[in-house]
Amino acid sequence: MNIAYIGMAAALGLSALGSALGTGVAGQAAVGAWKKCYAEGKQAPFIMTAFAGAPLTQTIYGFLLMNFIASAWKAGTIDQALSFGIGIFGGLAIGASAFFQGKVAAASSDALGATGKGTANYFIVIGVIETVALFSLVFCMLLLSAAAK
Repeated sequence: MNIAYIGMAAALGLSALGSALGTGVAGQAAVGAWKKCYAEGKQAPFIMTAFAGAPLTQTIYGFLLMNFIASAWKAGTIDQALSFGIGIFGGLAIGASAFFQGKVAAASSDALGATGKGTANYFIVIGVIETVALFSLVFCMLLLSAAAK
């Protein structure tokens, strides 16, 4: 058994799991906020669709990480254990970012639906959480690069 491939799969799988959970939570909240808006005769903000979809980007980061691990593995610059570790811990960090981004996006939908205000502020917080996933991807890439030397 080659655990390097488990690391590659984990990078994508754990990131995608976080995205699925995050979009699920955010999507449920967007639907609930729209329902409240309709029930109160208010306009339902379409921008909540962006809140619901925000955690999807972490799947892309997981895919990229998987490919970077695969490239390093094929080049022979990293061993099985490092491939496994980077995939597991990188995928977990990216997936956790997606999940918590979904929770913040859910709260954002609720707040925007109730007040109609604060959209920019909500996106700033969602963006800060996105940065955790980006940092995780970049730091994992740096580790792959450092191991190659």
